[in-house]
Parts: sequence; structure tokens; C-alpha cells
Amino acid sequence: MAILADKNTRVIIQGITGGQGTFHSQAMLNFGTKIVAGVTPGKGGQEVNGIPVFDTVMEAKEAHDATAAVIFVPAPFAGDAALEAIAAQLNPVVVITEHVPVRDEIRVIHTAKRQGITVIGPNTPGVITPGAKQKLGIMPGHVFADGPVGLMSRSGTLTYEIAAGMTYAGIGMTTAIGLGGDPCVGLTPIEAVKLFEKDNDTKALVLVGEIGGDAEERAAAYIKENYDRPVVGFIAGRTAPPGKRMGHAGAIISGSTGTAQAKIKALNDAGIPVAEKPSDVARLLQEVL
Repeated sequence: MAILADKNTRVIIQGITGGQGTFHSQAMLNFGTKIVAGVTPGKGGQEVNGIPVFDTVMEAKEAHDATAAVIFVPAPFAGDAALEAIAAQLNPVVVITEHVPVRDEIRVIHTAKRQGITVIGPNTPGVITPGAKQKLGIMPGHVFADGPVGLMSRSGTLTYEIAAGMTYAGIGMTTAIGLGGDPCVGLTPIEAVKLFEKDNDTKALVLVGEIGGDAEERAAAYIKENYDRPVVGFIAGRTAPPGKRMGHAGAIISGSTGTAQAKIKALNDAGIPVAEKPSDVARLLQEVL
């Protein structure tokens, strides 16, 4: 089994005629993703990488029975693109775009939650289910292998590095999720844990966090009380100076919260071993499994 994307997922690419949409849709096709349509307003009737293009999401959904959306639309328009996908009841909606205005992010997230739709991102590498050959996003598919571990991460690059280390060690993944690096994102770590909890094939979890916010601390508290399978953690930003944004918009320490030390302590208090460096994650998984 898997979460969010499985063998039945049928994908629409919004912004498929742009440079990123064209490039990554081909990479997704090469991995095996079932892309059934693309959407760019005003460019209906064209084809990109053999994929038919429509003017609206609803037209694409009705013509090809689509179930999910991946958004490569520029930041000023990404919020409206996500709302269009939500209105068409596509689920999940994966927003690759970064620098989406915060007001738009909040509007999209609240609209999706009211309708029971999962938004991944913004500022996410996407979601990948290796066993089903489904990649909804920009992840390098060759570093992911099928297996029993769920992987969730706020950092795209760390997702790839840790997945590569796991694959090299012979540990595959049910599904890997890039939660997104912005201050406001749709799917939270706790919500991701709950999804993995329902999947009997996921025997362990890897939680990759970074400085900023308290999402990891809250996830640790939830895991301690509710999740009984092995979990391994990694927190980036141990040496980050307070008040300085490090890479992601959400990666900033404010006051006494959001530090790597606070997150590591919360994970340890929940009985979760925390790797000192990304290459240690696979070793810790081997120990807990």
C-alpha cells in the first residue's frame, strides 16, 4: 500500500507549457507517473510530451477522469491554480511553486481543509510512491526504492540525500513526502503521521525537520502518545544563528522556539533517536527495524 499516490492516481499538470512544467512532466512520465492531461489557460488543444493540454482543470478532469494535480504555475498565480484544482475536487493538490504570497497560501490551505482535500506544499518537491511508480513532483526517482518505511521531510534536498542513503542500505520506502519549506503549508507532520498510521505496509517512519516553527515538536508529542511503530529523526540547522533565515522561508529561529536543540529534545523525549548527520539515518533505521 501507500499514501496520497498509488497505482490508481491520475495526474493533471497545471502550468505544463512552461519550462518547468514541460521538463518535469517528461521526468514524471519517465518514472511511470500516470499523467493524463495538462492545463494552461489559452493553450487548450496543444500537446506537451504527448499530453493533451486544456484551458481549465475541470475540462481536463472530465475528459480524462483525473484525480490529482501538480502545480508548476508562477508564484503570483499559483494560489488561484490551487483553488481551481480544489474546486474540481482533485486530491492531492501538490504545489511545487515557492515564494507563493502568504495570504494566498492561507486561503488555499483553509479552503482545502474545509473540503477534506490534502494540499502538499507550497515549496515542495512533491510526493513519490516507488512501488506504484508514481512521482508527483520533482524528486529524482532513481534514488527511491520500494520498501516498508514512510519518509516525510521539510527539505527537498535532504529528502533525496536521506532516501539515497536508505536505498543504498537496502531500505526502501512506501511513500516519501516533501512537506514544504514555507511558513504556511498544507499537510503538516502530524497529519502525515496519521496517514502513515493507516497504512499497514509502513513499518517505520523517518521525520526530517529543520529550524523554524514548532511542527516537529508537536509531531513528537503526537507520536509519543499515539504512534507505536519505530521512528527515526533528523533535524537540520544545528549551527544556524538566531534571527537569520536559512534557505527556506520557514527556516528561521524566532525567540526561544524553533531551534534545532528544542526539536531534538522533543524527539528524544518521545523516544525517537535523532541522527547527527543525514548518512546516519539508514543506520538508525537498521537498528530500530
